[in-house]
Amino acid sequence: MRAVWKGAVTFGLVNVPVKLYSATEDHDVSLHQVHDEDGGRIRYQRVCEIDGKVVEYKNIDKAYDDGERTVIITDDDLKSLPAERSREIEVIEFVPTEQIDPIMFDRSYYLEPDSASNKAYVLLRRTLESTDRTAVVRMALRQKTRLAALRVFGDVLMVQTLLWSDEVRAAEFPSLDEPVKISEKELDLSKQLVDSLVSDFEPDQFVDEYQQELRTLIQAKLEQGDAVDTAATFGEQPEEEGGEVIDLMEALRQSIAAKREGGSREGGSKDAAKAGSKGGSKRSASGDDTKKTDGAKKKTAAAKKKAAS
Repeated sequence: MRAVWKGAVTFGLVNVPVKLYSATEDHDVSLHQVHDEDGGRIRYQRVCEIDGKVVEYKNIDKAYDDGERTVIITDDDLKSLPAERSREIEVIEFVPTEQIDPIMFDRSYYLEPDSASNKAYVLLRRTLESTDRTAVVRMALRQKTRLAALRVFGDVLMVQTLLWSDEVRAAEFPSLDEPVKISEKELDLSKQLVDSLVSDFEPDQFVDEYQQELRTLIQAKLEQGDAVDTAATFGEQPEEEGGEVIDLMEALRQSIAAKREGGSREGGSKDAAKAGSKGGSKRSASGDDTKKTDGAKKKTAAAKKKAAS
């Protein structure tokens, strides 16, 4: 795995340098489109609907359409927005784990210790385990402010980005408001059915049968010589440097002392943190994902189909 981000988890004066890795990946077989007559690769072109000309990426801007009017957003407009480049995963608060509904979870990432000593990392992990708490954190990922949950997954720390509250739709279905009568006999039979299917969840027992059959089909075609030659090159981005560790015990002592001495001030600080989180939400909602580069995976040779024997 390649780290997608480097920085540090911070709570109080404690600093835990970490590397961030994507915890999941798509296992679907990647397919593209070809001409059925000669196997030639079919590619999409960026055509302007006004003059019909093909437009290069450097001449493409983004736009917002409200149904009646279109607002064009240039690269300079996007650069004028406050981009988030912080290298900190800031702990805002520790909450009971059950209070975060799974519907809020978005993407999952593993955290690896990024220092000579992993003592601070292990301490944070054990603290979360012993208190049955999840840390609500704020971080900048791909230049956007994100809210996330920091929790324990096996022996590692995991960060799961969270959807903002206004991104979760309300479940409003008028049909559920209608009264429904369920008899005791029907409920008992339903419970019996559940009991007959009770088991422990073991993910390894379940496989994607469609993808397995697709791979079998591809392999059979390769063995029969029903294939064309393809060459491709892939580029990789260099990793960035992480943070440094401060004295762990001293950081803990100072953090606790600051908590005790600044109890009255802490309430205002917490309110400010929440206000800042809302501000980050507005900035991320108004921003836009950075452009995906298309130069990393260019095909260097055209596909040629073998003549049928």
